[in-house]
Amino acid sequence: MNNYPTNFTNEAALEEALSRPTSALVKMMCEIEGDFIFLGVAGKMGVSMARMAKRACIEAGVQKRIIGVSRFSSPEQQVFLEESGVETIKGDLLNQEFINSLPEMKNVIYLAGMKFGTGGNESFTWAMNSFLPGLVVEKFKNSKIIAFSTGCVYPLVKVASGGSKELDMPAPVGEYAQSCLGRERLFEFGSIKNKTSVVLIRLNYAVEMRYGVLVDIATKVHNDETIDLTMGYANVIWQGDANEMILRSIQYCDSPARHLNISGAEVISVAEVAKQFGKIMNKEARLTGVEADSALLVNVSQSHQLLGKPAVALDQVIKWTADWIENDYRLLGKATHFEVRDGKY
Repeated sequence: MNNYPTNFTNEAALEEALSRPTSALVKMMCEIEGDFIFLGVAGKMGVSMARMAKRACIEAGVQKRIIGVSRFSSPEQQVFLEESGVETIKGDLLNQEFINSLPEMKNVIYLAGMKFGTGGNESFTWAMNSFLPGLVVEKFKNSKIIAFSTGCVYPLVKVASGGSKELDMPAPVGEYAQSCLGRERLFEFGSIKNKTSVVLIRLNYAVEMRYGVLVDIATKVHNDETIDLTMGYANVIWQGDANEMILRSIQYCDSPARHLNISGAEVISVAEVAKQFGKIMNKEARLTGVEADSALLVNVSQSHQLLGKPAVALDQVIKWTADWIENDYRLLGKATHFEVRDGKY
């Protein structure tokens, strides 16, 4: 168990925790062959995940190239990665010539994608989520590939069901989720065609202090805003745990492609979490609506059997989040829209 602080007083401390490798990851880096390339590294998870991979290599005493690829619309992220020992390559992943110019790497982490703003921009969403995977799986056909997907490819399921399992049939709602299933299908096609080892990560939902389902709830409680309970339940996982589990899932790549749900062990109640934030913040959680008997939930028994359970408990993340919000530290300013039931993000 990592000895995390009782709270985070700045973003540097938070970034350190998000990228702190476990002994299991360090051990894997000693044993696994090849370097790593992170495609779409500058998103919400990529920076801390690439830094975690680099730190694990340093602790393992092994020399591996860790490369992050992105347009780097925020130059400070590129600088931050390079200062951490991660090599960077700047370019547009939708440019086929750029894709083909990338170095061959044994291990590929695919993080690129488009979610918010799909409405009115459907063609770009499909290009990012379905066309680009086809280019990537062909370029890196001799690699092992971890490809980010989402639990949104599943339908809403009864809360009492325990969540969708990997072998359940997808039933995506809305163009974003449909394009994500398209992403999976392109990786599956390449995996079968070229015998490429792939694992598709269906993630619901990674959270940290600046972004995520818990930040959305905590912010509304802190600002005395009303919380709609219609989507009354969700899965969440501390992003540091998600980073670690996803990196170690490279060991379970297969052909045909394997699917793996990643999240925390609990199904959280939005109402109960809001009340917990209210108690910590000395606020009254304002709730409206009635919980539907269905939600977007994943069953994580398979990933927890393979990779172990997340190290950080939900109560700990709630306390960290409440402290961060009350201190008015920086947020990413991007709502997750976890409460959406019609697939329109």
